[in-house]
Amino acid sequence: MRFIDKTILSSDITPKAVFENRRALIKTAAAGGFGAALVPWFSREALAVSPEKLSATPNTAYGKEETTPYKYVTSYNNFYEFGTDKADPASHADSLQTRPWTISIEGLVKKPITLDIDALLKIAPIEERIYRMRCVEGWSMVIPWDGYSLSKLINKVEPLSSAKYVEFISLADRKQMPGVSSNILNWPYREGLRMDEAMNPLTLLTFGLYGEVLPKQNGAPVRIVVPWKYGFKSAKSIVKIRFTEEMPKTSWNQFDAREYGFYSNVNPAVDHPRWSQAMERRIGDPKGVFAPKIKTQLFNGYADQVASMYAGMDLKKYY
Repeated sequence: MRFIDKTILSSDITPKAVFENRRALIKTAAAGGFGAALVPWFSREALAVSPEKLSATPNTAYGKEETTPYKYVTSYNNFYEFGTDKADPASHADSLQTRPWTISIEGLVKKPITLDIDALLKIAPIEERIYRMRCVEGWSMVIPWDGYSLSKLINKVEPLSSAKYVEFISLADRKQMPGVSSNILNWPYREGLRMDEAMNPLTLLTFGLYGEVLPKQNGAPVRIVVPWKYGFKSAKSIVKIRFTEEMPKTSWNQFDAREYGFYSNVNPAVDHPRWSQAMERRIGDPKGVFAPKIKTQLFNGYADQVASMYAGMDLKKYY
């Protein structure tokens, strides 16, 4: 199974609340209450679900761009644990139980520990950072993420000098995640970073977006956001963080190493084997399919902050 890239219009996006209430509407209509059912169907306020707020202080040092509308960020996602279509996560992720939730931090560290989500939230002040996000299929968004630098957590567990990489392992529960029953990937989902990448201030341990807790389809209750890499490097719904000496095997690299390298830095000069990476399409542009494509920037525009980590590396070989 491969990624499917399709252009969407604003009219194609169904709000999360509509997904949640669609079955109830159908049941009401089938029972003879069709007219009554239409009232809540067309009322956005009646359908709205109030997400839990997350107190975050804006950090404008990380971006001041106009952000992608919330409805696109939460309705057009890659999260294969809930299906391969972009709308599947928003449609199916309600089955995910985000409380209780713990993360085990283990491997080459002096202080291995298991923390629940509330303890993780207290490690450092939560900031809101506006990051550009670029996916390998050619679409991009600008999202206000809420979290703190992953380095804050790393420093707490004190990695050994032998720790060269950080591996992230996501939840894989067939009862909660229908996509895990497929053989598309070798579950659980695994991703990894080199230690200096994980320690870079840009790498965000993320708990929310738009000042609210992460929606389930966006990787609740905790994920990684690495804005200079393609989106699949930002592991979602993390249950384990492991420090290793050897480069970890990652899910998409195991799927097809020719297409998905370990580093996966946004690089317009390195094409995906099946398409160019030189341009991108910003999801949510009001011009829809007529919106001009945008030139993709090296490291997604974060070269000043991250290029030094790759000095001397052949970025076409280590893609």
